[in-house]
Amino acid sequence: MMRSNLVRTRLAAGESVINAWLSIGSSYSAEGIGHSGVHSVTVDLQHGMFGFPEALHMLQAISATPAMPMVRLPALDPAQIMHLLDAGAYGVICPMISTPEQAAALVSACRYPPHGTRSFGPSRGLLYGGPDYVAHANATIMAIPMIETAEAVERIDEILAVPGVDMIYLGPNDLAFAIDGHVRHPRPESERAMARVLACAKVHGVPVGIFCADAVEAAARLEQGYALVTPGNDFAHLTRSLSGAVRSLLQGMPTKASVAAGHGY
Repeated sequence: MMRSNLVRTRLAAGESVINAWLSIGSSYSAEGIGHSGVHSVTVDLQHGMFGFPEALHMLQAISATPAMPMVRLPALDPAQIMHLLDAGAYGVICPMISTPEQAAALVSACRYPPHGTRSFGPSRGLLYGGPDYVAHANATIMAIPMIETAEAVERIDEILAVPGVDMIYLGPNDLAFAIDGHVRHPRPESERAMARVLACAKVHGVPVGIFCADAVEAAARLEQGYALVTPGNDFAHLTRSLSGAVRSLLQGMPTKASVAAGHGY
């Protein structure tokens, strides 16, 4: 039987999903993050500093962990969608989906005939998903439109009604740009827009994910009813952690040094 999709099973059970986000093109860090306890790891090809060759290695590394391998596309490009699915992605987040026609094109590229137009050539999908990948891929792979434009908010009911949309994912910063005209806080108009999207999605029975600045915001979004949260990306966590360590050291060295072996360093 094809490897199940943990994100799908948790969402179906009404459980929340914690999703990691990778902008650094490193298979080593991708593997480590996959072992951090997150349920899924998204390889970001839109704003991440890498291309397909690095993404392939990162998906392979994530495959060695309990987390589900997912990708964010640079754009709605059926050929690229199929290539990344063949590389082993179990979920595809597509940015700047503003119309039901675009959402339908995303779904179609993610599904084999007769439910879509995905070309045959599963490649790594077979290695990761199993020998019956083709028979079960349509019911396992997730097509996830990203809602981040004013038009998408206006047409959200139409987008949510597209058959095969498994989840939607909100981009708060682009929504703030589009609706509030800036990304500063507070940004009340885009917050109201996101609340509207969340309410509409609940009516349609479609779970909603959202990108967050950190774990504090992610916890608040879960309280609001979001099903999947991304508590910041790898670069933000790396730089915040090191900056915090530097500040702590500059404020005064610890009185006792503790030594612990870990990962050869």
